[in-house]
Amino acid sequence: MKILGIDEAGRGPVIGPLIIAGVMLPKEKIKILEKLQVKDSKKLTPRKRTYLAKKIKKISKYYITRIDAPTIDKLRQEGVNLNEIEKRAMADIINKARPDHAIIDSVDIKPQRFEKEIKKLIKYKISIKAEHGADTKYPIVSAASIIAKDQREQEIEKIKKEYKIEFGSGYPNDPLTKKFLSKLDTKRLPDFIRKSWATIKNMQKSGGF
Repeated sequence: MKILGIDEAGRGPVIGPLIIAGVMLPKEKIKILEKLQVKDSKKLTPRKRTYLAKKIKKISKYYITRIDAPTIDKLRQEGVNLNEIEKRAMADIINKARPDHAIIDSVDIKPQRFEKEIKKLIKYKISIKAEHGADTKYPIVSAASIIAKDQREQEIEKIKKEYKIEFGSGYPNDPLTKKFLSKLDTKRLPDFIRKSWATIKNMQKSGGF
């Protein structure tokens, strides 16, 4: 039986892409993840996360979907909310991987509703479990969380190097992010900024941060 774990990274930031990752292993090989002491990515240092991401990629089939800021903004303008964006991306990964069972860290406040809605987008019969905090309960989802978070961090570092800037984590409540945003021309925002975020809309209304 093939088990697929799915999680995301970068849902809330005002800067950079949203990453959805899937990790698939035969059921009997999931114990390898336990031996690696795979756990929720938020509890790991960046260095440990990168180390584990490389190990996980070597032993599993993995899938990464990158949704950049302009795509997020375009979809939201069309009335597609963030939950729907993630749901579609997660369903695409399931359709590509074709596992027997998928475990998802639910982005919906009602996990059972999320299960039903994702199943509507799947092209074959499958068993799906969506749970809050699945990344802390199931090693296969923890592995997906690590891949997603590591990829997101790589993307953020690329932006910082390309533009020679520092903005912290990219989350609206990060002091470094706030400082960076306060210096931007609200009429000429770079492509890596999520212009549909309330933080940016409020800046544009007031003429600054």
